[in-house]
Amino acid sequence: MKSEIIKSLSNNFEDHSQTTENGIEFWFARDLQHLLGYAEWRNFNQVIIKSKITCESSENRVLDHFVDVNKTIDMPKGASKEIADMMLTRYACYLIAQNGDPRKEQIAFAQNYFALQTRKLELVEKRINEWERLQARQKLSLSEKELSELIYERTGNDRDFGTIRSKGDRALFGKTTREMKDKLGVPKVRALADFLPTITIKAKDFATEITVFNTKEKDLTNERQISAEHITNNCGVRDILLKRGIKPEELPAEEDIKKLERRVKSASKKLGKDPDKLD
Repeated sequence: MKSEIIKSLSNNFEDHSQTTENGIEFWFARDLQHLLGYAEWRNFNQVIIKSKITCESSENRVLDHFVDVNKTIDMPKGASKEIADMMLTRYACYLIAQNGDPRKEQIAFAQNYFALQTRKLELVEKRINEWERLQARQKLSLSEKELSELIYERTGNDRDFGTIRSKGDRALFGKTTREMKDKLGVPKVRALADFLPTITIKAKDFATEITVFNTKEKDLTNERQISAEHITNNCGVRDILLKRGIKPEELPAEEDIKKLERRVKSASKKLGKDPDKLD
């Protein structure tokens, strides 16, 4: 299903690309507005303004990548009028995607689509899957931070979070955190989640979010109560996975999240070095 969505989005972006007489690829801002899911031009224009600032700070000339033009559009009863538009290079589109609303599915696609210099769809899909894993890991970090702070607030013991998280892992994987690290070859000093696939990271995050919610809702006040809640939630998530034929403890390890993050950041930095310009 994801492949079909990516292919559809890719076709839409390809269909709206234009080429200058010098062979430089560009998109019209009004087209990009709708491709990225923005209904109002004024809202999209705010994203463009932020992107111009980003362009300038990356030592690229704004006018090389954002070129103001006018476009004539048809009106009712055979009338017409001119509206402001803009020609955007691939780099400008990339900056706009980076500054766009990350909750929009189209933004997630565009951030990776414009970051790649190749048109190969399989590479776009691979990049999106990597981006999704990074986002999931960052989200889990936030959820665990919230739970850690909540536990300390309720119990006053800064070690209780580690104990509760370990019990949650045992419930989710059917194995202890250490056993899972040994199975996946994870260094002892590293977090297990840094080597888990996206589906398992999201599973841990979901269980953690429920624990945070119920700790507040049920006013849980000690380690025993919160542990019981976290175990129940992880068991529930495990049951869902098993019913869908997914055994989390049998999924192979994936690339170290820190290496993946460095690689993605490096690719983004390269994009800003001497990008194609509108002449």
